[in-house]
Amino acid sequence: MKTQRRGRILISVAALGAAGMVMAGCSGGPGTGGGGDGDGGDDDMVVTVYGTISDTEAELLEESWADWEEENGIDIEYEASKEFEAQIAVRAQGGNAPDLAIFPQPGLLADMATRGFLVPAPEAVAQNVAEYWSEDWAGYGTVDGTLYGAPLMASVKGWIWYSPSVFADNGWEIPVSWDELIDLTAQIQSDTGNPPWCIGFGSDAATGWPGTDWIEDIVLRQSGTEVYDGWVANEVPFTDPQIKSAFDEFGKIALDPNYVNAGYGGLDTIVTTSFGDPATALVNGDCVLHHQASFYDGFIVDAGGNVAEDGDIWAFITPGFGGGGAEGAVVTGGGEIVGAFDDSESTQKVQEYLSSPEWANSRVSLGGVISANKGLDPQNASSDILKEAIGILQDDATTFRFDASDLMPSAVGAGTFWKGMVDWVNGTPTDTVLEQIESGWPSS
Repeated sequence: MKTQRRGRILISVAALGAAGMVMAGCSGGPGTGGGGDGDGGDDDMVVTVYGTISDTEAELLEESWADWEEENGIDIEYEASKEFEAQIAVRAQGGNAPDLAIFPQPGLLADMATRGFLVPAPEAVAQNVAEYWSEDWAGYGTVDGTLYGAPLMASVKGWIWYSPSVFADNGWEIPVSWDELIDLTAQIQSDTGNPPWCIGFGSDAATGWPGTDWIEDIVLRQSGTEVYDGWVANEVPFTDPQIKSAFDEFGKIALDPNYVNAGYGGLDTIVTTSFGDPATALVNGDCVLHHQASFYDGFIVDAGGNVAEDGDIWAFITPGFGGGGAEGAVVTGGGEIVGAFDDSESTQKVQEYLSSPEWANSRVSLGGVISANKGLDPQNASSDILKEAIGILQDDATTFRFDASDLMPSAVGAGTFWKGMVDWVNGTPTDTVLEQIESGWPSS
């Protein structure tokens, strides 16, 4: 997701749906959940949770709340789906909604709240959000002035992964500006005779999202927060020259066959390469550079690499643009928001726990993920890169912007934008792609 995405933090680590679906047992209209129907029966002690987080990550998620379940006598039944973005609306419309959903896109949560399917967050959740989350993060769960959801996990995007030893052996230096990054790309290609970058857009139904992350990083760094915020609100359309400029800058890398796709083939392999696969190419030395969020640490470890400043693989944040662009501690990121379809007591208790520092520390201590919860101890993170990412999120000087595609209406962010990135790297002219993406915006 964006697994969010993992979530997107894994929007898209959701590659295989979890076996053994637990379907909500009670039907009803909008705003009605499945497990907790408020009738005082046994189902009140079962809370169903639906999301994109799958496989090992789902196992760790369930482990993170296991002790709390036992202490509170509530059974949390988690169900993962790689079709979450489409199915959550179908289930809500059919009266088969879960009690809680882990939304990898605030824009999708806003869609569901606006349509009347979600219930406002209870006071205990609102208090946790006010105490432990920044105003920006609180805003991502707020729709028309009402808080509907609390943040869960988070990621810092825009990391560029590389091998410190390979850089040292070749005398390559970490770039401090976007122009230096482009110059470094040319230097690596010249020195090795091979493409420096490996890029994978593949992610099942979410194919294309890694490309949106690139564009978002460039828009924020090149044009600044005002343009970025206007873009999210469609006050700055995709057809605006400032957005086209971001595509042009990314194109200096992604559309140059001399620069991609290391370890996989030509430009045509960008779409067919799963977003997780380049971790293996990095560890094997088949590619030198890869752009991906902080959660990629876990993929590199799974591929047999050691992530450390003096280890096999390390990362630096995508550098900014000189002159009038956004500079300093300015980053994009992702995460999930937990929203409720019913207001039973047990559902509210689970929602409160998931918004707390107790849960954040429990999950982060199990490894592989981070949170923007201010009550999180960075030392619980499983790697140095994740500790750095937590430091960025908790630093009051940081300007953080949530992944733009996740904030846009799902028809754009999880629709025409994803598809547009696929068409673009497959050769469709930029102007045509931008017009097609813009056409996805709802008319009202």
